[in-house]
Amino acid sequence: MAKRTASAKKQARAGARRAVRNRARRSEVKTLIVKARKALSDGSAETTERVATAVEAVRALDRAAAKGVLHANNAARRKGRLARQLAKVAATAPPPAKGKKAAATPAPAPKKK
Repeated sequence: MAKRTASAKKQARAGARRAVRNRARRSEVKTLIVKARKALSDGSAETTERVATAVEAVRALDRAAAKGVLHANNAARRKGRLARQLAKVAATAPPPAKGKKAAATPAPAPKKK
């Protein structure tokens, strides 16, 4: 039997509002994770774009865990999976170009007093 006190009714209303808000945040996090996975598996995407989407997803996971929307271990597990995918992509990516153009830009000289 449901409680009928005023405070119980108020808590039920507040819980319903939180549930809607949390559902929206959880959905946003899931969407960002899916976008990051697609970007990491897609070979045509730019490396910086891949990293940016992964970082955005990790930040969303951190925010959701801090707000209590996701359990901290759940967020950590998802972040670890994304990091593993990112490391795999980084290992298969070609190394930075070495050559005349890369070496042609000298380091700035220190200022004289």
